[in-house]
Amino acid sequence: MKTAFPLLCALAAGVWTPALAQDQQVARALAATCSSCHGTEGHSVGGVPPLAGRDRNDLIRQMNDFKAGKRPATIMHQIARGYSDGEIVVLADYFSGIKPVPPPHDGY
Repeated sequence: MKTAFPLLCALAAGVWTPALAQDQQVARALAATCSSCHGTEGHSVGGVPPLAGRDRNDLIRQMNDFKAGKRPATIMHQIARGYSDGEIVVLADYFSGIKPVPPPHDGY
């Protein structure tokens, strides 16, 4: 029995590694659609809020508010309606896991 546990762990790691990589690919593909407004990897440089490092639950709530029309927006309500609840969770997990970049300073 003692030798079975390490074997099971090794097998589980081999099974889960490809699934995790596939999840990351899906997350990156979904997040790529956000880059034109929110910047690459959610690092916004304009007047649009950055997504990198934001609280996961906050991102989910905001996306659901856009989706339901509870939060006014110029385009986000239309974009949010295109995502399933699962895709919104994947996006929130992805962006919340990215380290935010400090805002640039003007050199003074």
